[in-house]
Formats: sequence, C-alpha cells, structure tokens
Amino acid sequence: MRIALEEAKKAEAIGEVPVGALLVAPDGTIVAKAYNRTITDHDPTAHAEILALREAGQKLQNYRTENLVLVVTLEPCLMCSGAMVHARIKGIVYGAPDHKTGAIDSQLNSCELPLHNHAIWHTSGVLQEECSSMLSAFFKKRRKEIKAAKGAQKPCPAS
Repeated sequence: MRIALEEAKKAEAIGEVPVGALLVAPDGTIVAKAYNRTITDHDPTAHAEILALREAGQKLQNYRTENLVLVVTLEPCLMCSGAMVHARIKGIVYGAPDHKTGAIDSQLNSCELPLHNHAIWHTSGVLQEECSSMLSAFFKKRRKEIKAAKGAQKPCPAS
C-alpha cells in the first residue's frame, strides 16, 4: 500500500485526484503500477486501477490477469470493479472507503454479484488513515481554490 500511496502522490502533483494502484503477483513482484490520469489524458476511464490493468495486460501479453492482487488507495468504483472481474484478478486490497461511489463495500458489493462467473476476494482499511487523509486534504485544498477563484471574479459594471 505504501507504493500505491507513492503513486497517488504523483497524481496529486499533476492536479489529479490522488489515487494510486498496483498489481502484485503471488511472489510479491509488482507487475504494474499507475495513478489517476483522467484529466491529464482527457479520458474518463483513466482511473489508476484501469491503467494498472492495461499495463499488466501488455506486460503479460494477456487480458487475463489471474493470480494478481490489486492494491489501491481508494475503494474502486463500479467501472473499475467490472474491469477487475473481466480481467479475473484474484483479489483487491484497498485503503480508504468511498462512501459515495465505492462498489466493493460502501455502496455495492459488485465482486460478489451472482451474475458474474468470477469472484474476487477483498480486504479493506489497509493504511486507511493515510489514504483517507491524502484524499481529504486534496479536496479541502481544491474547494479552497474554487472559492478563491469565485471571490476573485469581479461583477460586471452596469452599462
């Protein structure tokens, strides 16, 4: 998770929501790692989890990433959890819950839906305080910047 947090810092440094992810093999080898790049790449699917899955697929030359475990700083959304099911990852370890759009535990347990032909185990709360604090600080700063920008706008004088 510490490596995923380092990836999240890279996202934050470029103005992205600080989420980092990696895919780990059973022997502990990191197969892929990534961070959010939705704004940078102009791509709504460029979540850290999706980018890590893409990288792993290229390295393994296979769209199936069986036996790999995804480690991510924030609970995955429905899009990402769906991609993980299709990729056949073995498990998910995440740090902070996402109470608004989390699709592993918070809003939906998408990994255990009976319509899937593949189940994924999951563990939550790993370095939760660090992961949550990074996200909270990012959004607090962003809200402050938005408020300051709105305050700097001067009303148009009456004609």
